[in-house]
Amino acid sequence: MKQHYRIKFFYGGRGGGKSYAFADSLLFLGRNKKLFVACLREIQDSIRDSVYKLLCDRIKFYGLSDYKIFADKIENKFTETVFIFKGLREQDAQKIKSLEGVDIAWIEEAQTISALSWEVLEPTIRKDGSEIWISMNRLYENDALWLAVAANPDERTLVIKANYYDNPFCPEEMILQAKKCRQKSPENYAHIWLGEPIRQDNNCLIKSEILRRAFEQNIASTTSPLVIGLDIARFGDDKTVFCFRKGRWCYRFESYENKSNVEVANLATNFILSYHPYRVFMDVGGQGAGVFDILKDRGFNEIIRGVYFGEKAIRDERYFNRRAEMWGEIVEWLEKAPYPKLPDDDDLYNELTSVRKDFDGKGRLKLEGKAEIKKRLGRSPDKADALALTFAEPVFEGRTPQIYGHKEVCVEDIFNDAAKMQTGW
Repeated sequence: MKQHYRIKFFYGGRGGGKSYAFADSLLFLGRNKKLFVACLREIQDSIRDSVYKLLCDRIKFYGLSDYKIFADKIENKFTETVFIFKGLREQDAQKIKSLEGVDIAWIEEAQTISALSWEVLEPTIRKDGSEIWISMNRLYENDALWLAVAANPDERTLVIKANYYDNPFCPEEMILQAKKCRQKSPENYAHIWLGEPIRQDNNCLIKSEILRRAFEQNIASTTSPLVIGLDIARFGDDKTVFCFRKGRWCYRFESYENKSNVEVANLATNFILSYHPYRVFMDVGGQGAGVFDILKDRGFNEIIRGVYFGEKAIRDERYFNRRAEMWGEIVEWLEKAPYPKLPDDDDLYNELTSVRKDFDGKGRLKLEGKAEIKKRLGRSPDKADALALTFAEPVFEGRTPQIYGHKEVCVEDIFNDAAKMQTGW
């Protein structure tokens, strides 16, 4: 049976198509059955402030002659569907009762909605089967509706982030504007185009300036050995991600959803046999332990290394745990010349700039939990964590990658390799 959501919360940046998608959906639903639709915003001084014009434009675009447009409402001549337009702030207790029969309430520009308006509206939309649709471009981290609805959604709330790169109908001109904005001002890009709130603190671990530089670098090849970071999905909507890095060049990510332990192990086996990595560093918390055991049983014990994000850091005097240490290594890697190269990836950019830093009582670097990041980002930072895993242990640049599997390695080979090693990340 299809899940019915009481609240549908769509947010993101410019060009994501949220308003167009809501308008089109409501117009076509209103042609199939009688609906009472209220289009709401915090302040509506006139009809021009609402989505009235957008709905009129879409009616004209599709040639929906069954809709009749009035000065203050829109009606369907056959199903008797009605669209009305109101501002919440000017609704007193008596006026708000007029919304009790609403089938769908569309709250637009929801970042401006006050906590008081929401407290009055939410219980008013009480008809059986009624829904509340919310569209917003986040403004601040403490946006009232974000905290009330999306920060901790219940089982009847659907939260979706939609940006310009998710919209197949996004005009090419907007895509070019987004890329230009990212190059000129990464902070503005994150807010305007990625739907991130304006940052109200300076606690981000990775600054956008050094990250932008890594996206702009051009590295064609390297002799550094391949290291793979494998972040294994722990929950249903998380992704299993492989990150491929050779020294100063991170060049590839592979993401997968809904894979069993055996399927992930099969993917890892294929990458090991095909690309001969020097190390595969794996998150062995949760599901990862099972994948690690399968690969170990297949004879890859010399290549794979299990990592617990929460375990003690190698440099314990500087980092709170291994997770903070690996992310700290990303920062050092980004800041040190020759500057590294990252693939041009909006999700990766968003994830790397989302993590906030703190310090414990000993002055050691500490990061906020993944749950907090996921609430703010809308997903788990799986790509960024996979990249962090490639820094789990030092990799020796002078080493020639070998594929061991079940091959026997003689003592002479080990000592000959060790003699050639030169330390480095």
